[in-house]
Amino acid sequence: MANTVATAKKTVVVAVCIALAGLAAPGAASAQEATKLALGMSGWTGFAPLSLADKAGIFKKNGLDVELKMIPQKDRHLALASGAIQCAATTVETHVAWNANGVPIVQIFQMDKSYGADGLAVRNDVKSFADLKGKAIGVSAPGTAPYFGLAWMLSKNGMSLKDVKLVSLEPQPAAQAFVAGQNDAAMTYEPYLSTVRSNPAAGKILATTLDYPMVMDTVGCAPTWLKANARAAQALTNSYFEALELIKTDPTRANELMGSAVKRSGEAFAKSSAYLRWQDKAANQKFFAGELTAFMKDAEKILLEAGVIRKAPDDLSVTFDTSFIK
Repeated sequence: MANTVATAKKTVVVAVCIALAGLAAPGAASAQEATKLALGMSGWTGFAPLSLADKAGIFKKNGLDVELKMIPQKDRHLALASGAIQCAATTVETHVAWNANGVPIVQIFQMDKSYGADGLAVRNDVKSFADLKGKAIGVSAPGTAPYFGLAWMLSKNGMSLKDVKLVSLEPQPAAQAFVAGQNDAAMTYEPYLSTVRSNPAAGKILATTLDYPMVMDTVGCAPTWLKANARAAQALTNSYFEALELIKTDPTRANELMGSAVKRSGEAFAKSSAYLRWQDKAANQKFFAGELTAFMKDAEKILLEAGVIRKAPDDLSVTFDTSFIK
């Protein structure tokens, strides 16, 4: 009888332990679950390290479940405002415009600087910007990098967007249409600018960001999300820097993975990426220390002149946070 009671007690203890373990398991599993994050971007070569971090498993290793959403730059702020995405990769002046137009976003790290990766393609008979007066130029909608880039270049040459005819085309179609003989010019970027480079009979590149250094990209996040998910934002930043290390240590594999995201070979992708510079942590720290604010102030003038914004942001310091790049 005693043995029977003892056995029964042991059975109860074991059952309780199993039950407790079962209750604890969901908690343990949830603690290990990756933080979900949707990030809006495009096929721009400068954003490729994000695709690399995804395809190489870097995001997952750092506890993130990242969905990279290909969203045209002209619509990315709408996705951010609706909560469809929590973060976005875009040009610095776009962050200024979004904040000025009521869609707050906080920049947390810089991705790249264009060194000839953005440019204005023109017909071979165009000798200067003055020759573009009254000409049709394929360019993205207001609030995009190509639109800003064209406005910037024209402004630096004593002209404005009112002096030309704008044909609304996204970067890839703009380049394709130009090579096909449509429009007099096209404002586009890599990898699509290489479509023009490889078709000299169609035209030439009048100017790039080597002549007008005004394209630089950062990743920013919605301030409410950022406040609630600081660890995830840090993991996102770290993942970007780790992707840059992979590009250095295994360039062949890295270029193949990044190229596959835009349906290009690793070799073709490597050629297009030669026209920009990805920014490591040291470059980020230098950029956020002063260059970022100086550029945003210059960009405000062009954005106002082009009608992209009606009023400059009251405080540019709220548009970035340097804590993630220290």
